[in-house]
Parts: sequence; C-alpha cells; structure tokens
Amino acid sequence: MSDIHELMISVDLQDEISAQELAELSWHLGIGPQPERLSIITEFPVVVVDDSGIPVIEEDPYPLLARRGAASRVGGVLCSTLANRADLPREGWSLTSRQEIHPDEFEKVGELLCWLATRAHETHLLEDGAVGVGFLRFYEAEVPDVLQVKSGQVSWPA
Repeated sequence: MSDIHELMISVDLQDEISAQELAELSWHLGIGPQPERLSIITEFPVVVVDDSGIPVIEEDPYPLLARRGAASRVGGVLCSTLANRADLPREGWSLTSRQEIHPDEFEKVGELLCWLATRAHETHLLEDGAVGVGFLRFYEAEVPDVLQVKSGQVSWPA
C-alpha cells in the first residue's frame, strides 16, 4: 500500500514579490539555484547521528516542488513552472505545479502553500475568506479534494 497523493497547485500571485522571494520560489519549483539565504521557509531540520553516535539536529534544505519526469504512482508528468504575467491585464506571476506527495511532506509543503496564499491574487479568495490553491488526490481516488488555506492552515483531507 502506498500513501502517495497527486498535488496540483495553480495560483496567480500579486506582483509584490521581492527578488529574494522570487529566487527562493524558483528554487522550490526546481527552476533556479538555491539562494544563499532562505526567507519563505527557513527551517529544514533533520536528525542525524554524529561520529560519536549522538543524535543531532542539522539543517538540510531541499526544494519542495521540484520533481520532474514521469510520475511513479499517479500517472502523467511531474512538473513545476512560474510565468511572469507582465504583458497581461493582471500583472504578477502565475505558478503551476503537479507533484507526487506523501503525507509526511504535508507540513513543509503546507508552509509554502500558506505563503503562496498570502500573496495570491484576489481571484483566489473564496467567500468564507479561504484561498483556493489547488487540489489533492489520493493516487487511487478518481476525484480530487480542493485545497484551501484559511487562517494560516491548509485544508489537508483527512
């Protein structure tokens, strides 16, 4: 049995994103190098055993939405992209990502989704104040669940 889910993100962002944030977002999408300083998600703690056998916490940053190529469980292709909307009536950035994700990754990816929701264009704002950011589908399910961010929390399905 596998716990893999298909994560689909599609968000139009406002144009008020700094160069540092844009660089880090590009890294998370696998389309740019890792910035020297992280500002969107700053902690990536992992427990490792040092040379004397003592567990220690180290930082091990990794891009959250950078997988590419054929999907192993959900079919289709894994990809992420970011496009500038400068020539369109609504300026800013458009982000799309399709990834395979395990529930162990929900917390870190949720941090990124919450950040995206704070910068999402008003067209993503729902009546109840939530922000629609995409969809999540268990790999065996036929219909995805809507992913929303409300009050700084992602609506991960149970």
